Amino acid sequence: MRWRAALALAGALAGGAAQGQSGASGWPASSAFCDRAQVLSAGQQDKLLRFAAVVRDELNLADGDAAIVSRSGLDLSRFQIRYSHAALAWRDADGGWSARQLYYACDERRPRIFDQGLAGFAMGIDDPALGYVAIVRLPADAAAALRRAALDTPRALHLLGAEYSVNAFPFSLRYQNCNQWLIELLAMGWGGLADGEELRGRAQDWLRAADYTPEPVAVGSRLLMLVAGFVPFVHLDDHPAADRDAMRLQVSLPSTVEAFVRTRLPESERVELCHDGRQVVVHRGWTPIAAGCKAGEGDRVVPLD
Repeated sequence: MRWRAALALAGALAGGAAQGQSGASGWPASSAFCDRAQVLSAGQQDKLLRFAAVVRDELNLADGDAAIVSRSGLDLSRFQIRYSHAALAWRDADGGWSARQLYYACDERRPRIFDQGLAGFAMGIDDPALGYVAIVRLPADAAAALRRAALDTPRALHLLGAEYSVNAFPFSLRYQNCNQWLIELLAMGWGGLADGEELRGRAQDWLRAADYTPEPVAVGSRLLMLVAGFVPFVHLDDHPAADRDAMRLQVSLPSTVEAFVRTRLPESERVELCHDGRQVVVHRGWTPIAAGCKAGEGDRVVPLD
């Protein structure tokens, strides 16, 4: 069970942002985490599209044209992790929303920046029967700065690391994961960092100065250390030796991005949505929605049946 949990942690930290066929890439069987595509029934597609429509309605309430969005992955409740993949949602001139994000292209063996419609983002949730999406709506000026940075494609691409690691250490240039790219994008946008050499390094310097301190993930088993030996996008050599020995790894996760935004911009608003195939629950505030997608006092419920 611990071995499977270690693999699950590695896969879920990939955030569902990996794309490509594992067979074509030549990776071993464990790299099936790269091939996250799943066949959905017509009924599942219909419910996920209706779920995405509720997510879109919540984004439309934002004052600005950008927000942080996160989605759930594999069940990592034993690690106290609900969300594994975050992206920047941005609104176009016609009012439509897209998500700009980093993903790992397995067939190319490299990270890429990927724009995806909101429906596709919601359908990327691993479990079609139970899924969660979180939105952090930003103040209009902060949203505008972040949107400009994200859509400045040359600068956004210069933030892209050459090598991907699902558990990348936040203050190393050796690797990068999807959430690390996003937090560095926040640094670039809110720090007004100009394009040019060492952009990632300057972004990380800004984050240090802004007291970005991810809460360590307690791995709880040395098996994850063994996973790094045969899963091509799990690495440990960028983490401090003391963290490896303590089995507590600092990793950028959606929760660490949200915590940073909440501290820096306390006027930001968080909305969490979930669906269980029967209903959508909309929960406002920084407290988590009840496990199992159960509505609490004050939550809005949208039937799916």
